[in-house]
Amino acid sequence: MAKAALSAETVEMIAQRFRAMGEPMRLRLLMALQGGERTVTELVDALETSQANISKHLQVLTSAGLLRRRKQGLNVFYSIADPSIFNMCEMVCGSLKKHLDAQSRLLT
Repeated sequence: MAKAALSAETVEMIAQRFRAMGEPMRLRLLMALQGGERTVTELVDALETSQANISKHLQVLTSAGLLRRRKQGLNVFYSIADPSIFNMCEMVCGSLKKHLDAQSRLLT
């Protein structure tokens, strides 16, 4: 059975998610949030970078639909909106590990 073609709008949304995840700091943010909701301050401390840098990347991830944002008093909390992204990350990491293992066998 053939798969239905994706609309141009859907393909653009998929590409937006891939672009959002294509930056190392954003991947680090996703990993930092894998354990649960955190404040911007907690993320700044955990990733040892500036608040402006963290905020810029959080905005991109939120716009792509990967993160959820909620404000409580003076704090802004971020959490993973779509946990299935970690399945994709595991697939990529597993594939990369196989590639690196094969490469190291060739060098030894």
